[in-house]
Amino acid sequence: MTIKEQITQELEKLPEPLLQEILDFVQFLQTKQQQRILSPEQPQLQQNPNDNSQTPYRPASGRSLLRHAGTWAGDDFEECLQSVYATRGKAKFDYESNPFE
Repeated sequence: MTIKEQITQELEKLPEPLLQEILDFVQFLQTKQQQRILSPEQPQLQQNPNDNSQTPYRPASGRSLLRHAGTWAGDDFEECLQSVYATRGKAKFDYESNPFE
């Protein structure tokens, strides 16, 4: 059985509201593919005015942040720590409602 036949078989089982979502998703994929054809993806370049190199942008990884964990340069550690404690808020979690519904 081909993929197209499998998709058709599964579509036959779905209610109308889900079919609308699937149609929206298929149209999204088609638009995305057309945009990719019209303008091939190019790596995003860093926009640093002091840096003339064309290095592709890469967000920091957890590993790069951990290299600095446990190190502190300066004599204001306690002051900074107190500032963090004074300005942080309490997290609120609403387990009753699902934001993705």
